[in-house]
This record gives sequence, structure tokens and C-alpha cells, in this order.
Amino acid sequence: MTLPPYASPVERLWQIALRIIVAGVLGFLMLPILIVVPLSFSSESFFTFPMPGLSLRWYAEFFTSDRWLDAVWHSVVIAVATTFFATVLGTLAAQGLSRRTMPARGLIMVVLISPMIVPTVITAVGIYFFLGQTGLLNSFAGIIVAHTALATPFVVITVLSTLTGYDTNLNRAGASLGAGPRQVFFRVTLPLILPGVISGALFAFVTSFDEVVCVLFIASPDQRTLPMQMFSGIREQISPTITAVATLLILFSTVMLASMELLRRRSERLRLHG
Repeated sequence: MTLPPYASPVERLWQIALRIIVAGVLGFLMLPILIVVPLSFSSESFFTFPMPGLSLRWYAEFFTSDRWLDAVWHSVVIAVATTFFATVLGTLAAQGLSRRTMPARGLIMVVLISPMIVPTVITAVGIYFFLGQTGLLNSFAGIIVAHTALATPFVVITVLSTLTGYDTNLNRAGASLGAGPRQVFFRVTLPLILPGVISGALFAFVTSFDEVVCVLFIASPDQRTLPMQMFSGIREQISPTITAVATLLILFSTVMLASMELLRRRSERLRLHG
């Protein structure tokens, strides 16, 4: 925030102090990343500073280890399936919640976003007992169901925010031209809210790919995801390979966040210039 030229010295001092505080908070949050990334290039077999030398051996071990690659494959398959189901369910739910005439709209909204509010451990316990009754424990289907429940709220909120500025007169115009509800949705509504839908899908993918608590409750030893493999590696044997995996995940998250920001800006432009 830029102060006007006529701002008083006190206001300018407050602005400087605010910038220092913000920089300090950002530095504190970034410090773990600044430590993990260099350690992933260490030539030592344990964590040590200063590093005796640089090496790519931990990246090579990650890309040549069946255990790590299987975990990555499991995470990708589960995240893709979760993204599909969460995006479909979340988009449909947001479409319904965007109608002000929908009965019990507030209550339904609270129920849908509750997985974001309730601690993940409590949600995982509830899902564990639910899947135990349906016979889906120790299965990929059970993990996908659990992750869909956790990821759908992100899609609902993202798509709902996109629908806030949507002109419903476009639906009426499409209907007046003879299009049915399905045609109106796919030919009119969906193209305009597509950036929000894609943003929600990216959130769902990241939520599933990064989730570990529910997997610890539901998955069998043969169904380890990448976060679960990292968690187990920290508990059983601390290897610098974990730092290489963490660095790759940081890079992946940065790309995803940049994509979400680009989609958000595109969604705002479509909403303003519709």
C-alpha cells in the first residue's frame, strides 16, 4: 500500500514498521524451505551444516527407487481420481448453492465445507468407521472416497466465488432460444466459469496429493502414497532422499500456485468484461 504524498511522518513510520513485520513473517515461513533445498544437494548421508560437498545422489536414489516411484504413482492415481469426483460434485453443489431460492442453503453450505473446519484427525476417524461398515478399508477406492470428501469443499468455494458475478440472464437467454438445462450449462455457464472450475480442480488435486492423515488410517502397507512414504521415512530412517522429494514438491506446489493465480486473474477478467 502506497501512502499519499501528504502523509504524516507517523504514518510513514507505521508503513515502514508494517513492511518490516511482514518481511519478518515471510522470512520465518520461508526459512524451512531455505534449509531443505540446499540439504537435498548434500553429498553426506546425514543432515549436516556446512555441507561437505554437492551431489545429486539423493535425486538419483529417488528416481531409481521402486519404493519411492510406487508411492508417487499411487499418489498421482488417487489424486487424479479424487480431482475428477471432487470437481464434478463440487461444481454441481456450487451451481445449486448459487441459487438464492434454494431451501436450507446456509445449512447445506456449512455441511459441505465442514471438512475444512473440523480437524483432519477427527474427520479421518469418522471416515475410518464409515469405510469399515462398507468394506472399503485398505483399498484405493476407500482412499479416493476419503480424499473426495476432503477436496470437494475447496471446489465448492472456488466455483461458488466464480458464480457470484455470473449473469443469470444468460441462462434465460439460452432457454429462450430453445436450449435445455443441460445445453445451457455446457454451452453457456461452464465456458464462463471454467477458470474457477479448473482452479477448484487444482486445489482438489493438491489436497489429495498432499494428504497423509486419512491415508494412515485407511491405507494398507501396500498402498503407500508419497506423503505417507515421507512420513514413514522420517519415523523409521532419516535419509536425505526426503529432502530431495521435499524440494521437488516445493517446485510442484510453486507451479500449481502460479497456475491458480493466472486462472484467478482470468476469471476476474471474464467476470468484469463478461
